[in-house]
Amino acid sequence: MYFTYILTNKNNTVLYTGSTKDLKLRLFQHKNKMVGTSFTARYNVGKLIWFQSFETFPEAFELERRIKGWKRVWKIELIEKENPDWNDLAEDWDFNEYLK
Repeated sequence: MYFTYILTNKNNTVLYTGSTKDLKLRLFQHKNKMVGTSFTARYNVGKLIWFQSFETFPEAFELERRIKGWKRVWKIELIEKENPDWNDLAEDWDFNEYLK
């Protein structure tokens, strides 16, 4: 499986769109600022608010590129269609396997 995802910060003011093969690992990296001097580290972006799965990486990457070109209001509509309260969809995920 491959994923396109949208993250935000705790105040829901910043949106970041990405794609990955391992959503759980990638989210752990974002939450722990392990992506160097990236946008997500600079703006404390690590709250998963939307994602979609795909069979192939080109499908996930294509949607990432499309969403990145969207107006902010369109991104908000996409998020709120499935997650109207902007809850962290990974709030209950166990990341202990990556702490070794």
